[in-house]
Amino acid sequence: MPGAGLSSCWGGRVLPLLLAYICYLLLGATVFQLLEKQAEAQSRDQFQIEKLRFLENYTCLDQRALEQFVQVIMEAWVKGVNPKGNSTNPSNWDFGSSFFFAGTVVTTIGYGNLAPSTEAGQVFCVFYALVGIPLNVVFLNHLGTGLRTHLAALERWEDQPRRSQLLQLLGLALFLTLGTLVILIFPPMVFSHVEGWSFSEGFYFAFITLSTIGFGDYVVGTDPSKHYISVYRSLAAIWILLGLAWLALILPLGPLLLRRCSQLWPLSRGSNLKERGTPGADGLPRPQKIPISA
Repeated sequence: MPGAGLSSCWGGRVLPLLLAYICYLLLGATVFQLLEKQAEAQSRDQFQIEKLRFLENYTCLDQRALEQFVQVIMEAWVKGVNPKGNSTNPSNWDFGSSFFFAGTVVTTIGYGNLAPSTEAGQVFCVFYALVGIPLNVVFLNHLGTGLRTHLAALERWEDQPRRSQLLQLLGLALFLTLGTLVILIFPPMVFSHVEGWSFSEGFYFAFITLSTIGFGDYVVGTDPSKHYISVYRSLAAIWILLGLAWLALILPLGPLLLRRCSQLWPLSRGSNLKERGTPGADGLPRPQKIPISA
């Protein structure tokens, strides 16, 4: 019966996944609360102390005037205006910054440090995202599909010797290593140097960005005390697109590489000589073909 099949599917697959999902969220909430709540309380207390010191040094101000000034600062920050520096700070909406913002829209990163403030800009952002987000998804899916098709074509070669399979495995490993260096290691080093971050902060920014989480606590090109080149944020946007494309390529490669390693490892130790195939015309065992995809 359909009802029985639906109940079996719910109990067999959906319910365990749902419970695991909820437990994972509860675990994350607990750990984040333990790690961050005390630091938040200390920051709040420090801010209140600094306000009291400010009022003591400038007795012409009262508490209400200070709160109004803080409100002005917060509103400026929400609109993307950095309260540090002066009016000569670089614009958040020059072409390079606008290109960076467009990239964060179509990739759904959304750092939250900058958003359109005009009604026309908000309307355009909605329609721009409606077209750009599916376009980005289609582009990344085509990259992954193209790689899987290419790998499947390589596997159609008949009777590959073990040495060729090992070389293919090493080639995939080299491809993953070089790509990781170019996308995930070198850019954080550059960001750390330019922004004055530690490498761990640069790597944290890279991961949060390429995973499209985009907290907005670290964003490149926003420090008014630094003089960036005009194309800095544009290059960062291009890196984001390339990084997402790279992830679309390696996501199907990871399981394949692990599967091939697990299949080639016993062969290299000679533990499955009987499974290598029947002898050929020359009396030698015929090598067994290992598929690259399931």
